Amino acid sequence: MADFHFNPGADGGPQLDIELPAELAEGVFANLVMIAHSPEEFVLDFIRLMPGVPQARVKSRVVITPSHARRLLAALADNIGKYERAFGPIHEIGEMGPDDFRFGGPSGEA
Repeated sequence: MADFHFNPGADGGPQLDIELPAELAEGVFANLVMIAHSPEEFVLDFIRLMPGVPQARVKSRVVITPSHARRLLAALADNIGKYERAFGPIHEIGEMGPDDFRFGGPSGEA
């Protein structure tokens, strides 16, 4: 397990110890997210679409409160701004649905 320490305030505010178990440290790859909501929660299903496989698989489901969803939106906007200042603009490929994913290159068998 890896331990990370986060101090939200530069003024010596409270420190939050965050534990990242080894089995989660690598993360999971997702190339699609589906979002649903109710008055009490937002449900984010992170999905991986694979070439030649007709059925996609949910790799992770995260359920958050509406106020946390708003904070997540702000944090993503902030981080995208930082990313683009460092690496240049992120180019959008347009609006895509699950049927629009194209995987390039030849396919083969091993």
